[in-house]
Amino acid sequence: MSTDTPGIDPLLALRAPQDPACDVFLTGTVFLDIIFTGLDSAPVRGTESWARGMGSSPGGVANMATALARLGLRTSLAAAFGDDHYGEYCWDALEQGEGIDLSMSHTVPGWHSPVTVSMAYEGERTMVSHGHEAPAPTTFPGTVPGPSDPDAPAGTAPTGTAPTGTAPASAPAPHPAFPQCPPRARAAIASLVPGRSEPWVATAARHGALIFADVGWDETGRWDLDALPDLAHCEAFLPNAEEAMRYTRTDCPRAAAHALAERVPLAVVTLGAEGAYAVDGRTGAAAQVPAIEVEALDPTGAGDVFVAGFVTGTLADWPLADRLAFAGLTAALSVQEFGGSLSAPGWAEIAAWWQRIRTLDDQDPAALERYAFLEELLPTTARAWPLRRAVPTIGFRQ
Repeated sequence: MSTDTPGIDPLLALRAPQDPACDVFLTGTVFLDIIFTGLDSAPVRGTESWARGMGSSPGGVANMATALARLGLRTSLAAAFGDDHYGEYCWDALEQGEGIDLSMSHTVPGWHSPVTVSMAYEGERTMVSHGHEAPAPTTFPGTVPGPSDPDAPAGTAPTGTAPTGTAPASAPAPHPAFPQCPPRARAAIASLVPGRSEPWVATAARHGALIFADVGWDETGRWDLDALPDLAHCEAFLPNAEEAMRYTRTDCPRAAAHALAERVPLAVVTLGAEGAYAVDGRTGAAAQVPAIEVEALDPTGAGDVFVAGFVTGTLADWPLADRLAFAGLTAALSVQEFGGSLSAPGWAEIAAWWQRIRTLDDQDPAALERYAFLEELLPTTARAWPLRRAVPTIGFRQ
């Protein structure tokens, strides 16, 4: 986590005493990611390949949670953690290293952490994963009711959490009422799955959270928006160009964005090397921001970082074009480092980029003006570029 620009809170001017303690809530599966970089080509059958770089970090939903936390948002994650050294490492990295609230997370006795091995080469990645679905949760002994429980006294801990706030390694999992009863939050992030509804999404929206959603490849081949029931609760929908065109039966990403804006207040379509295009369904306003050209090391987690940047700008009430620019910038910075949550930039990286980019002679002044809104957010001094993050692994001893 970047700690050299402390105190940057993008929502500081908007915070009020009655606001929820949580800015963004999300839930999902935490993986242990093992990332290999510096491969000249794909591994060849029957041979051994050596990578020039390697790192380990929490992955899966942890990529998004880390990206949000590094941008100064108060992030709450509900997830199952394995009852093994991998799970312990991921829990510690997220809670202690990134400051993510895990009070709604739990350790599952006898369940091992899901693992993904990612290999980055030629600007792309190949992944191999293994894991089992976490067992259905049960109740902590001595669990207290949470704020989402109408019968709960004010100030009690969230539903299904141990009174201490830290899940013991051998404790049973939380009450099955979660995640149907998420905490109050400004926003929540969901991944939509065709034919499936997650009850917690409707609950979060009903309690005032803005729902931001992405979607994966439709394995059924139907590409039917009506098969995404939780889309009705969404403030913003952020598919990539191919997904957007398939869901809207259009042959142009921009046309797809306008069609989606008839279903959700904000439609954001990522265009890869061309940047992103967004339409505000309430006003009809549209914006497009080109991608920043960078030398990509590893694209793992770049989509999550983009969403985190867009969520940050939306909660801070920035203009639509500024949100897109910020999301694209954070995603561009992330692909220059390797490994999901390892690569998510914080304000230190953003400040260093802004300081450096203005000193280069070949920069287009008009292009720089697109990011002038950063001036009011960033410190006047920043660390020298390039920044190199510490690369965590498992097993170092103090």
